[in-house]
Amino acid sequence: MIRHIVMWKFRPGTETEQEQFLDGLRGLQGVIPQLRASQVARSVGADNYDAVLVSEFDSLEDLEAYKRDPRHVKVSALCKSIRIDRVAVDYEI
Repeated sequence: MIRHIVMWKFRPGTETEQEQFLDGLRGLQGVIPQLRASQVARSVGADNYDAVLVSEFDSLEDLEAYKRDPRHVKVSALCKSIRIDRVAVDYEI
């Protein structure tokens, strides 16, 4: 199994788009078959990244298929338009 963690910092003034993006990510669970589990949350701490995705896949190949899925690509495009920074890590569990 692969755990995929992504965190984002968003541009100020994009709060509506941020919610659309996070809701879009949540909506991928149960829709993209390779996505085994996911959690999407906002940070509660100051001076942290704004939001996080923690997701699980059976393999790196499944993670890559998820990234290429048109439904994920659409959600990701919105994120790219509002983010300041992004960090990610993938590891075996």
